[in-house]
Amino acid sequence: MQFLRLRVMRETDLDAVLRLNNDAAPTIRPLEAATLAELRAMCDVALVATSRAGDITAFLLSLGGGQPYTSPNYRWFEERHTRHQYIDRIVVSSAARGTGIGRALYESVFERARERGANEVTTEVALEPLDQRSMSFHEALGFRRLGEHTLTDGPARVALLARTVDGLV
Repeated sequence: MQFLRLRVMRETDLDAVLRLNNDAAPTIRPLEAATLAELRAMCDVALVATSRAGDITAFLLSLGGGQPYTSPNYRWFEERHTRHQYIDRIVVSSAARGTGIGRALYESVFERARERGANEVTTEVALEPLDQRSMSFHEALGFRRLGEHTLTDGPARVALLARTVDGLV
């Protein structure tokens, strides 16, 4: 098994995180460096996974409700008036797939959601173009589809997903 370590994202990680994020297009919306820095500042869960050599092989950004984030997907969940912990993005490099790092990152989000008293963890998955790997991952974790959005940038259409904090569907 590959050695991977989870840690809090640092400012010095942002260039590597940006490359990993933008390499995941078109199923992940590309970002500019300034936008990534602003997003990270709103997140209460910002984690990276590193290899033994210290290379960033995965990251996750998540924020609680009540933030001034203008993402239409985040706003959709905010309008539902539930206490939620939103996963804005997760990217796992091909080198780290199958190691369990995605589940470990998500468990950190569920832990934070419990701490905050949130009822749900929310996110979205690309439908056009279809990100089948991500959809299967979320289904295996018990996420359910609540709706869909058509977007003007990034993926053309996304599924809006949620899972209760206690894992019950």
